[in-house]
Amino acid sequence: MLHPLTFETIFKDKIWGGQKIKTVLGKDFSPLPNCGETWEISGVTGNISVVAEGPLKGQSLQDLLEHYKDELVGKHVYERFGNEFPLLVKFIDANDDLSIQVHPNDELAKKRHKSFGKTEMWYILAADEGATLNSGFNREVTKDEYVKAVADNTLMDILNIEPVSAGDVFFLPAGRVHYIGKGILLAEIQQTSDITYRIYDFDRTDDKGQKRELHTELAVDAIDYTHYDQYKTPYDSQPNQSVNAVTSDYFVTNVLKFDQEVLHDYTHLDSFVILVCVDGSLTVETGDGYRIPLKTGQCALLPASTTQVTLLPNGPMTVLESYVP
Repeated sequence: MLHPLTFETIFKDKIWGGQKIKTVLGKDFSPLPNCGETWEISGVTGNISVVAEGPLKGQSLQDLLEHYKDELVGKHVYERFGNEFPLLVKFIDANDDLSIQVHPNDELAKKRHKSFGKTEMWYILAADEGATLNSGFNREVTKDEYVKAVADNTLMDILNIEPVSAGDVFFLPAGRVHYIGKGILLAEIQQTSDITYRIYDFDRTDDKGQKRELHTELAVDAIDYTHYDQYKTPYDSQPNQSVNAVTSDYFVTNVLKFDQEVLHDYTHLDSFVILVCVDGSLTVETGDGYRIPLKTGQCALLPASTTQVTLLPNGPMTVLESYVP
């Protein structure tokens, strides 16, 4: 019988990474000098997650998927994605601005890279005073205007910049230009893809004095140039309720803020569920008494065969609940 699973964290040092993965989330990334990203649940080739605890400890997510199939991910998910796990969960610590970038959609990513595209969402765990990020454009922009702005180094003039605070949500469909600003710690839920087109990197260099590669030409046809009235994702946060924040073709994410015991029934779903603890701590208990503790910065994968869990908070806690629709 499959039980809820936790995985070993994969640490990534980045030119813009900092120390909050250690100081805020309590994850020791030594001997790395910094940590920009942790990959918590990943089916990306070369970065496959490995079970951290329990009877399946040491087994890879790929091995589990190939062995348990729809029992792990759900019948319709397995029919759609086969032996490719469809979601990737990260924590990102931006000690400096990330590059301005965009991700291709499924069609373009398949054509160019034989990969999924990358639609994603961000949940802000913490933000320094004055921290901002970019999502989309601040006005309607044509492709020619965008190309000229990149060439003239005036791209920042047409970007939509948003102030952020803890609890904010941003949904970023493939094609949306974006960057995470300095001083932000966030959780990211995305399609399983590592395809990024870097447009501008603020002219910084690595420890060898080299600038990182840009993908300006590849980005041109990947960008959605539409201007939208709202880029921050509104949701009605309510205590002791499950509130929907994001619904897309690739994942649904609900925000759960609880300070009392709650039974969650997943009988209606035909999908695995990922729980990401973004504040506080709790214990996840299955009907047969199997327990997994989670604290801020930890995740659990509930197999599709797990139809009910009880969430037992240790005081106020916030959890992101994601699945494939």
